[in-house]
Amino acid sequence: MTKVIKALSVLVVLCVAALGLLLYYRAQHPPAIPVPLAANGTPAAPDFKFTALDPPQPAPALAFITRAGIPKTLADFRGRLVLVNFWATWCGPCVAEMPSLDRLQARLGSRLTVLAISEDRRDGDVVDPFLARLKLADLAIYLDTKNSALQAFGLVGLPTSVLIDRDGRMVWRVEGGVDWTSADAAAKLAPYLVPEPDVQHTSLTR
Repeated sequence: MTKVIKALSVLVVLCVAALGLLLYYRAQHPPAIPVPLAANGTPAAPDFKFTALDPPQPAPALAFITRAGIPKTLADFRGRLVLVNFWATWCGPCVAEMPSLDRLQARLGSRLTVLAISEDRRDGDVVDPFLARLKLADLAIYLDTKNSALQAFGLVGLPTSVLIDRDGRMVWRVEGGVDWTSADAAAKLAPYLVPEPDVQHTSLTR
């Protein structure tokens, strides 16, 4: 009987330890927001939850690093319109939306700064090979290996994107993958973009 009790005690301890590890892993890795399937089983149009923040809310402090290890903070980008995108290499919907984010940055240039911040716990060992496969030309990639954004921004899943105005205020957030080249995405960004310079008028006045 004593041996049975000891065996059961060991089993209980192992189960508790396994549960603790699972809870820790879930806390460090927010779930990917699933991509819905069409009737034929293929991925449907991106499904996301858009939330306008009215009134706008101050963006929390957040520190992260460049791929070269240079420290950065959100405050470094104050004065710009910033789209912060939280993603990870293991997140399918994140991977799907990255090319459209790259095209968005290429199209808008200095009118919008896209910060694609990886929530992978490992740094360049994981991110660099992933980016080499995607061949992103214009998107700036940053690393949050400490997962500081999980608590600071209250992330419940990935990808999550937050638009921050020039005064450092969050004006809306999107949970889920987005086609950033779509008319819907353009309409949500348009009210906050500065007008494009009139190239023809500028050249005539020189």
